[in-house]
Amino acid sequence: MVKETKFYDTLGVSPTASEQELKKAYKTGALKYHPDKNTHNPAAEDKFKEISHAYEILSDTQKRSVYDQYGEAGLEGGGAGGGMAAEDLFAQFFGGGSFGGGLGGMFGGGGMQSRGPPKARTIHHTHKVSLEDIYRGKVSKLALQRSIICPKCEGRGGKDGAVRRCHGCDGQGMKTMMRQMGPMIQRFQTVCPDCNGEGEIIREKDRCKQCNGKKTVVDRKVLHVHVDRGVRSGTKVEFRGEGDQAPGIQAGDVVFEIEEKPHTRFQRKEDDLFHQADIELVTALAGGTIYVEHLDDRWLSVEILPGEAISQGTVKMVRGQGMPSPRHHNTGNLFLQFNIKFPEKNWTVDPSHFNALRAILPSPALTAIAPPGAMTEPADLEELDSQAQGRAFGGQGMDEDEDGHPHGERVQCASQ
Repeated sequence: MVKETKFYDTLGVSPTASEQELKKAYKTGALKYHPDKNTHNPAAEDKFKEISHAYEILSDTQKRSVYDQYGEAGLEGGGAGGGMAAEDLFAQFFGGGSFGGGLGGMFGGGGMQSRGPPKARTIHHTHKVSLEDIYRGKVSKLALQRSIICPKCEGRGGKDGAVRRCHGCDGQGMKTMMRQMGPMIQRFQTVCPDCNGEGEIIREKDRCKQCNGKKTVVDRKVLHVHVDRGVRSGTKVEFRGEGDQAPGIQAGDVVFEIEEKPHTRFQRKEDDLFHQADIELVTALAGGTIYVEHLDDRWLSVEILPGEAISQGTVKMVRGQGMPSPRHHNTGNLFLQFNIKFPEKNWTVDPSHFNALRAILPSPALTAIAPPGAMTEPADLEELDSQAQGRAFGGQGMDEDEDGHPHGERVQCASQ
């Protein structure tokens, strides 16, 4: 009586199934659920992996014996993990990598391609670019370090014929160990001590002098990164096959992600630019010309018409002076928000100047004049100290009284 039947159920066979019945069940299920045959069904890939894992366990006499006695917990110390990848098992069983070969005819012509060798990791870098460079476009020369196949030994690690497969791990670099823990048998993997996980053994005297048997060396590569005009932050520039190299695998890729640097004069929102323009009060009222330094060494001259009366916070637009849009190179707009700079206190002592202003500027609105017969009393304006400013504008002064008690002012008012 077996302890569990999960793997048998996955293959659709009984716990007493023969080796031939296991092979037949695996063949049927693997062909039915292979990812190349079910490109639009993500669940099929999970089923394919389950079938492959179940067959790998049950087709191994020793693993099947442990599973029958102790269940899945008896494998890999309770994990039932590791082992051969599903695609590798499929290739070993059928003698090919996918449906692109002889198996293609089973499904009406086969045009599906092999998954190919594994690929080295992708190298990611962030490329910070100024707003000026994004406005004009540029080509950046960026250097990176990568691993490449040793040119001296061509990735062998030593002289021709000097590299031997490690017999201790059969070239896998890892050894599977077993130990008894009470009624349980724990299986675990460890780095092979004979080859230090390399899977190969090279005598010291036969090692390549340039890579010391590592098969790869560090190389410095300069890449030309094209920063297109108007490119957005987060855009990725890819260099396929320019990353790390190693024997037996595809070269990795290099990906640069564009990051826009903050700017002192402009803020960017998609294709539009925003700029805060400081102007004097006389310019806001009487008009004049202001100059805005753009991103390409030009200065825009902006006319403010006399009598336009620009008020604090007014926003105006200059059409077509924003950022170029990516690819299409249309242009956004430039928005100017005006900040009015008033004269310094006591800017003049000549009373005639004030009389002239009163004569020129519009008369005060009637609502600012006391009604006839109203009782009036003189009230002097005073400068605010820091505590008074806090009370007036919701700062710390409003939360503490003179003795440092929180909410002192509000409590005092409530008690009167």
